[in-house]
Amino acid sequence: MTAGPPDGDVRYRVLDFDQLQGWQNDDHGAALEVFLTTCRDMKEPDWQALCQFAGQHPEPRQFFELFFRPVLMEDGKTPLFTGYFEPELDGDLYRSERFRYPIYAMPPEAETSELWLTRREILDGEVLDGRGLEIAWVDDPVELFFLQIQGSGRIRLPGGRRIRVGYRGANGHPYRSIGVELVRRGIYEPHQVSADVIKSWVRRNPDEGRELLYHNPSYVFFREVSKVPAELGPLGAMNRSITTLRSIAVDPAYVPLGAPVWIEKEGERTMNRLMVAQDTGSAIKGAQRADVFFGTGDKAGREAGKLRDPGRMVVLLPIQRAYALLPGSTL
Repeated sequence: MTAGPPDGDVRYRVLDFDQLQGWQNDDHGAALEVFLTTCRDMKEPDWQALCQFAGQHPEPRQFFELFFRPVLMEDGKTPLFTGYFEPELDGDLYRSERFRYPIYAMPPEAETSELWLTRREILDGEVLDGRGLEIAWVDDPVELFFLQIQGSGRIRLPGGRRIRVGYRGANGHPYRSIGVELVRRGIYEPHQVSADVIKSWVRRNPDEGRELLYHNPSYVFFREVSKVPAELGPLGAMNRSITTLRSIAVDPAYVPLGAPVWIEKEGERTMNRLMVAQDTGSAIKGAQRADVFFGTGDKAGREAGKLRDPGRMVVLLPIQRAYALLPGSTL
C-alpha cells in the first residue's frame, strides 16, 4: 500500500516481513536486547506496552512479526548510509606543550542562543579563555575536529586512565562537510574521500588545512560521561549506551527514537540487519538517511570511514500506528 501524509512530504508503504531482504537470517534476539535498552524511555502507551512484553523475553522474531509492521518512508531524497564510531584521543587534564588543544564544556551563553559564534570566532578569539570550561586537552587539532563530528569519544590520559566525553550541545551553525568541499575544489574525486584521506591532507597542508576546518562553522561542546562503564558503548541521543552494529543515528523528524529499523545496505559489503534508532546527528537529515555505529577505536573508525552506500531502511512500527499513517484511515 502506498500513501502520503497530509503535508505531502513523505510517502508511506506498509510492507510484509517477507519483503525484507534477509529478514529470516538475522539475529533477532540481539536486536531485541538492544531494543530493551531504550524502549522504557518511549512514553507513548503503545510503545510502553510493547516494551513491557519484550521484557518477558518472548521468541524474538515472533515478537517483531506479531506486534509490528514494516513501514517504508520515502521523502524523495536519495537513500544514504554512512558510519560513525567512538574515537580515542591522547590527552591530559592539564595543558602542556604537547596537549594544548582544549575540549570545551558548553558556555552558558551558547546554551541560551540559537545561533552563537562560528568555529573560526571561537578558536581565533578569546571568548572561552580563562573560564575553566576545559574538560581535557588533546594533542591533535585534526582528531579533535573529528571528535566533534562523531559527537563522543574517549580520552587516554597519561598513566592509562581514560575519561569519556559526550555531546552536550552546539553553536547552532549548520554542519558543512569538509570532504564535500575538497571534492568541490577538485582536490579529490568523491570515491577517494574518507576520514583518513582528509586528515592526511590537512596535516600535509597545515595553513590550508586550518582554513578547510573553518569551512565547517558548526562547533560542538561536550560533557564528561565517564560514569558509563568502559565495556558499554557511548551514550546516544536517548542518554543510553549504544551498541556496535545494532544502533543507528536517524532523523527523528521521520523515525521515532527507540524504534526498530530494518537496514538493507548495498555496496561492496551488503548489510541486512535489524537495528534500533537510538541516536541523531547534525548531518543525518531525511527519511532514508542513517548513520551506523561501528564501535570504539581506530579499527571501528576505519570501517566507519569506508561506509557511504545506498540502500533502504524500513521502520518497524506498532501495528495500529503503522496503518494510521495511511490516508483515509479511521484507526
